[in-house]
Parts: sequence; structure tokens; C-alpha cells
Amino acid sequence: MSHSEVIDGPAPTGVPGAGPLLDVVDVTTSFRSPRGLVKAVGGVSFTLERGNCLGIVGESGSGKSVLSRSIMGLLPSTAVRSGTVQFEGTDISTLKAEEYRRLWGTEMAMVFQDPMTALNPVMKVGNQITESLRYHLDMSKSDARDTAVALLQAVRIPEAEQRINAYPHEMSGGMRQRVVIAIALACGPKLLFADEPTTALDVTVQAQILDLLAEQQRERYMAMILVTHDLGVVASRAQEIAVMYAGRIVEKAPTATLFANMQMPYTEALLSAIPKLGDPSHTRLSAIGGRPPDLVNPPPGCAFAPRCPYARERCHNEAPPLESHPDSPGHLFACFYPVSSPETLEIKDRIAAQKMMATAPPPASPSGGPASHVAAPPIGSDAPVAAPSSDTTEGNH
Repeated sequence: MSHSEVIDGPAPTGVPGAGPLLDVVDVTTSFRSPRGLVKAVGGVSFTLERGNCLGIVGESGSGKSVLSRSIMGLLPSTAVRSGTVQFEGTDISTLKAEEYRRLWGTEMAMVFQDPMTALNPVMKVGNQITESLRYHLDMSKSDARDTAVALLQAVRIPEAEQRINAYPHEMSGGMRQRVVIAIALACGPKLLFADEPTTALDVTVQAQILDLLAEQQRERYMAMILVTHDLGVVASRAQEIAVMYAGRIVEKAPTATLFANMQMPYTEALLSAIPKLGDPSHTRLSAIGGRPPDLVNPPPGCAFAPRCPYARERCHNEAPPLESHPDSPGHLFACFYPVSSPETLEIKDRIAAQKMMATAPPPASPSGGPASHVAAPPIGSDAPVAAPSSDTTEGNH
């Protein structure tokens, strides 16, 4: 059996032209707590085509991971979920736990953000891969081991024959994340959730892991939902981006459209927070002021209004609906005063003028007139500052 046969053989992934793979309609997820219901996800809807990648972006606490777990059925007993999730045309939102287990691995899988907690620390990595192969695909022990070695090779783990007998603590963070990816891909899922897959990895390894996921997605024609807080991560890897804030999608568009014509002030703020290579040294990073809202008692109106520099009275009293851009039907955003509106452009001009005035040098004194301030001694001089001359005071006129 060749290497490619081992990797592609266990279970076929998506088939081009077979229609939408995932259809999420008005999914809402809350958690019971002593303070009341925590509204983690509120009325999210989207469709994902086979072979495509959807990037879900937002700050920590925006509901990205909870949404992924809501779709997969990985919620605790304290969760209250509503809405429908259709996978390949079948409603899976009402499945019991045992029925969900039949989907996990073979139909959908997840790469978690912390490989050290995702892996069993007292179990060899090879056994953790073969476990799912034998459970879902009824492979023999020897075939499962051969497939596990091939999977480790596919995710570029060197000396896979030896590494298969290693424990998680004997591997680096990047290697552990590759093992988690191998486990997720083992049974050939049609949909892969990658939940902050590069957390705690250095920049070079981050790029390698993201490239690996993109490569496996293309080769398998597999759909992927890439969850991250960084717009830069999804810029070149997702066909479409959904921006979440306070449990809701506030902007969604094809990737090129979003970066060329973003409308939601929150999306603009996320992009501004990314460091730029061309910025001078010691440039102050842009931050989003304020804090995310309380999801037990969210504010009235737009949830982002208390932090938005362009918010007006209407924003604090009325929640904007998620609507299509008039010139781009596939571009949705929830904002009464998008970044390209005349009202927002007016505020932007005012903010720019205030910044210019704040950084401008003080005006010079009129020629020949009385000095309006006391001149400081030259830089490096130890001379004291002279007191104002008496003939410049009004009492001597």
C-alpha cells in the first residue's frame, strides 16, 4: 500500500459539486450560571460549501469556540442550545451524544488549541491515532499502525516509525500539534474545525502548522472552519471570513471583499491592531479601548457601541440587523454607520484633525511683542530659568 493510498483511503472526503456541506440557521447557545444565562452565541447563521475554508475571527470571549462546539455537539450539560445545524442535508442539532460520536472523526473533527491538554499524557501518540482508526474504521492492529505511521509522515513528523512510540511530553509543542492534526485527519473527515491551532507556538512553527492544514484541506477537498483572533491568519487561507463580537456575527464577506471594503468598525479595529512591517521602531500598537460586554446583562443597542469611536445615540438604543451591502449581496454587516458612511467619515476627519493639533509644535511669539512664556535654557545647560522681567508686567505701565 502506497503512502498516498494510506492517507486518502480510510474515508473519502467531499465531492466537488455536491452542494453545501454545512448549513447553520439561527444557532443560539447559552450557559446556566449563578448570575443567570450567559448568552455566548446569539442567532448565528451561515453556509459552508464543500472544500472551502471559513475563517471565524474575534476577540477572546466573542463566541467563536462555543459556536464550533455547538455545531459539533461538544457542549456541557449546563448549555442551552437552539437553532438548526444541517450537515449534508441532515439535521444533526437534535442528535443524542451516542449519535454524535458516530459523526466525530469520520464526518467532522476538531484540532484543539492546546495539544498538551488534547492528548493523553500517559498514552503513546501512536496508540492515540490507532484508537480512532480501529473504533471508526474497524482496522486490524497492524493496518492501523501502518496508517498511523503514514499519517505522522503526512504531517511532516520526522522519524515517524520511532515517534509513534513517544509520549506527548517527549515532543515539542509544534510536534504535539502535528500529532493532534494527524488524529483529526485519521478517519478522513469532511469538515475540520481548527480552534486557534497555533496558540503558544512560535511564529515559524505557526506558519508551518497553518500551511500544513491548508495543504491537507486542498488534497482532501475538505471543508474547514478556522477559528482565530488574528485577521492576518485567515487573510490568505480562507475563502470567506465571519467576524464575531459578543456572540453574534457582525460582518461576513468573501476574504478579498472584506479587506478591500470592510464596513464594521469592530473589523476595522481588529485590522488596526495587527502590527505593520513598515511601521517605525517603537510605534505604539493600536488597541481597542474598553472591555467586551457582559454576556449575562448585555448593553442595549449595538454591543460594540460603548467601545466604538463612531457610535451615535441610535447605536446605544437600537441593535443593528445583519444586512447585505447594497452593492455586494454577499457582504453582510451589522452597523447603522459603517466605516464608509458620511457620518463616520466626518468623525474620522475630526479625530485626525485633533491628533494633528495635539502633535503640532506651539505657535511662535509675535515678532517684537511681549513673550507669552518664559524661555527655557538651552538643552544641556545648568542655568536656572529666569524670572519674568518686571517691565513686562502690567503694574509698570
